[in-house]
Amino acid sequence: MVTHSPRLPYRNSFFIKLRKSFPYYIIILLPVIYLIVFKYVPMYGIQIAFKDYRVSEGIFASPWVGAKYFKMFFDSPSFWNILYNTISISLYSLVAGFPLAIVLAVALNECRSIFFKKTVQMVTYMPYFISTVVIVSMIMQFTDLQSGFVTHMIRSLGGTPRNIMGMPEYFKSLYVWTGVWQSTGYTAIIFLAALSGISTELREAAIVDGASKFKRVLHIDLPGIAPTIVILLILNMGYVMSVGFEKVYLMQNNLNAQTSEVISTYLYKVGLLNVNYSLATAIGLFNSIVNMIMMFLCNRQ
Repeated sequence: MVTHSPRLPYRNSFFIKLRKSFPYYIIILLPVIYLIVFKYVPMYGIQIAFKDYRVSEGIFASPWVGAKYFKMFFDSPSFWNILYNTISISLYSLVAGFPLAIVLAVALNECRSIFFKKTVQMVTYMPYFISTVVIVSMIMQFTDLQSGFVTHMIRSLGGTPRNIMGMPEYFKSLYVWTGVWQSTGYTAIIFLAALSGISTELREAAIVDGASKFKRVLHIDLPGIAPTIVILLILNMGYVMSVGFEKVYLMQNNLNAQTSEVISTYLYKVGLLNVNYSLATAIGLFNSIVNMIMMFLCNRQ
């Protein structure tokens, strides 16, 4: 007589799978908790943007005002200037820094001296770990009118030193290129990792066929890391309206405010300094929606 073993109930099979994959669930537990607590739970506060929020009355008891604060922000005399500064600085940073990281990664990948490659890699990615406060302090010291390195260099070349930190036309370039110096080496590591995954057989076949280094880079390396380039580009487009607050705020002064005022610094001044939480929330929500739309549009292309 043939007996068949009873099938395990669905619930039991679920717990068996859970027990087998338990270490992996533990690994992702903290990131999931972080996302829930700091990203999803605070979303209930979005309604502040549509209310005349008063701390004494709380979020739910504050009266609804609809799109009043969105209209207030859009009608603000500085709206278009702030929007232009934010987008122009973000795109300037993307155009200046993104290709350089790819070029650096490809150049290091073609380097045959391991010692030289590791040295350049270390020197280029170390600035990424320097504090933003230290970076801005270095910029101020280098451009100081009395003892700055840039000032002495301009004088030695016969020029007249100027207050670079106080000149609006230089703010964006100063912000972007110091950021490129700080982050290019670190970003290049991602592309180097992608390049290491390209089959060596393709390169060897190209060498046998007589392809030059330039052609190997053009037809093997760049197509090989194209998926990584596209993914990073999409992620960067999702932050096109999110110019870093700390560095801009530390570099900002009354002389360069015309070109240095961005959404993040304006939101800080409105929300915390002027204690207008409803307007600040409306600005932040507008910023997030635009970033999301930009990321979706870039992803569809």
